[in-house]
Amino acid sequence: VLSSSLPRLVREFVAQNNASQIKHVIQILSQEFALSQHPHSRKGGLIGLAACSIALGKDSGLYLKELIEPVLTCFNDADSRLRYYACEALYNIVKVARGSVLPHFNVLFDGLSKLAADPDPNVKSGSELLDRLLKDIVTESNQFDLVGFIPLLRERIYSNNQYARQFIISWILVLESVPDINLLDYLPEILDGLFQILGDNSKEIRKMCEVALGEFLKEIKKNPSSVKFAEMANILVIHCQAADDLIQLTAMCWMREFIQLAGRVMLPYSSGILTAVLPCLSYDDRKKNIKEVANVCNQSLMKLVIPEDDEMDEAKQSMTLPAEPTSEESVSKPETASSVGHTALNQPLSFPCSSERIQVTLNLDGIVQVLDCHLHDTSIGMMTRIAVLKWLYHLYIKTPRKMFRHTDSLFPILLRTLSDESDEVILKDLEVLAEIASSPAGQTEGHGPSDGSDVRPGPVELHVPARAGQLSSSGMKALECSPSTPTMNSYFYKFMINLLKRFSSERKLLETRGAFIIRQLCLLLNAENIFHSMADILLREEDLKFASTMVHTLNTILLTSSELFQLRNQLKDLKTPESRNLFCCLYRSWCHNPVTTVSLCFLTQNYKHAYDLIQKFGDLEVTVDFLTEVDKLVQLIECPIFTYLRLQLLDVKNNPYLIKALYGLLMLLPQSSAFQLLSHRLQYVPNPELMQTADSTKPSAGFKRTTASNIDYTELLQHFEKVQNKHLEARHQRAGRAEQLDRRVIL
Repeated sequence: VLSSSLPRLVREFVAQNNASQIKHVIQILSQEFALSQHPHSRKGGLIGLAACSIALGKDSGLYLKELIEPVLTCFNDADSRLRYYACEALYNIVKVARGSVLPHFNVLFDGLSKLAADPDPNVKSGSELLDRLLKDIVTESNQFDLVGFIPLLRERIYSNNQYARQFIISWILVLESVPDINLLDYLPEILDGLFQILGDNSKEIRKMCEVALGEFLKEIKKNPSSVKFAEMANILVIHCQAADDLIQLTAMCWMREFIQLAGRVMLPYSSGILTAVLPCLSYDDRKKNIKEVANVCNQSLMKLVIPEDDEMDEAKQSMTLPAEPTSEESVSKPETASSVGHTALNQPLSFPCSSERIQVTLNLDGIVQVLDCHLHDTSIGMMTRIAVLKWLYHLYIKTPRKMFRHTDSLFPILLRTLSDESDEVILKDLEVLAEIASSPAGQTEGHGPSDGSDVRPGPVELHVPARAGQLSSSGMKALECSPSTPTMNSYFYKFMINLLKRFSSERKLLETRGAFIIRQLCLLLNAENIFHSMADILLREEDLKFASTMVHTLNTILLTSSELFQLRNQLKDLKTPESRNLFCCLYRSWCHNPVTTVSLCFLTQNYKHAYDLIQKFGDLEVTVDFLTEVDKLVQLIECPIFTYLRLQLLDVKNNPYLIKALYGLLMLLPQSSAFQLLSHRLQYVPNPELMQTADSTKPSAGFKRTTASNIDYTELLQHFEKVQNKHLEARHQRAGRAEQLDRRVIL
């Protein structure tokens, strides 16, 4: 009856333009048949609705709501055969209506997305036919309501069903291919879901998703001016940290393109980007591709920071750029999205038109927080630590005034990083510390070190003290500095104090890396300032044993390192007041170690004073360590560094105290290889009568220098005796404590 009389009846009503009767027929088919409790009635109702639609022809568009709704209800029927008939019925309805169904597209899409995951193969096959028909209609039409469809697409894209995901991706690919549909404008709404689908277990679905993302990226490269980079930045940050390699690599590739295309628009998201990128820099060869892309992201992001970002006025620190899509929310709170869910990520945002101008602000606080966190994390790899230190150095170069606000909080971890196992990490760390210690921005009021007890008051230069070994007064009245000595800021002295504290608390660091660290600092900063300040600090060191060890280390560096060649020449001649002041400053601290004090006198050609010091050695406690240091000094005398001293042995008449000092060392030594070496050297000192020449009565240049130096050697000798008495008293106290401890153990 339905197949024969119903179409004829409907056509008659159409001819009569009797809309009420048509609606009545559809209502009966729906309520009494399609939605009936009996399966056969439901089947008949579905066939009837399809026949009614065919009979209506082009007028079916007027009754689509009434025709479609009961059919879609049957999509949920428990009987798979009825679901198939519903699919068939809807196919016929859509085929007749064509473009008229587009206003109802969302409900059709919703129903189809459910059928795509149907377990029955016949139902799935029928839904695929309907799906292809609907795609053809959308492709042909220019009236597709993309704005109304996006919320549904955003909701369905988070489905975990493989077939539903495949269905979603297929539709995205279709919509991308339609010239009149600009899906790129709404990419922020679905990008997160696409990356989730990229992690599907099905290779086919992953491949489809890769293709879709690849098409979007091509479109972005073609039309970067219309892309909402800012709204998608945090989405990429999240997926750049994904555990799935494909998701992470794809997201990282997108991030690379975003940074290069959007430029400084990405700056507000720097801390999030660094959180995602930095750990990848330490990946091994198994994730080589991700590591390489992450490195490009890191380098590109670093280049976006410019000196203009250091403007003190917050209103001036922003750079005005041609507007990229952004929003008040995405700029003002860009770093918080890494912890938000899909709902927050997919909220639609409004954007200014491209003709407007926006301001891009560098979120330095957020960046420093991320860098600081990575430095504190002992589990991160070496390359990540190096990258963090490069970032800090770059920020101190480009934005020094702003960075000095964070220096007090960064300083402790930078000092701890000196204990790192990697030499490369230590080198980068020293570069950062050296920049902090020498940057003019460190002299700005309010950015000085917080620990006022450890440092000189106020933002000052490092000057040569008025009297060797004395700290400058609070007024810091400067004496004349060496022309080659650069100005140091108020962090320089704090750095020296804390470095020595670290050496004191970590003796292993001093033994294994101490010389390396100080030598590198002498290259990065001014060697004279370093030695002068360390000598100042060691003069007040309460741990006398550490002071002696540290002085020995500094002396070895001074005498043997190529980096100290210029400083050695300056001390060797003592021609200027500055060099003499430096000698006196070093001497006072070198007194913590008798043998190093003698070697300093040899270096500065103060041979008479060296002889006087050796005479005092008879009053000292001669230990194995003491004799070992004398042994090492004899070895040093045979090195190229003291070539001038050995040549002066030819001038016996004008260097009697040099010979006496060397004989004094010989008398201190036991019968050892060093004794034999020095004894053999002294055997070849020439007879003064044989070496006498016509001008031998004239005083030598060395003699003139010594008498003109105006150094109070008597006072220096008294200071040496005072320091050695302190050391003797300290040794006796340590010995007493050790003896008491032994007694307690015995008892």
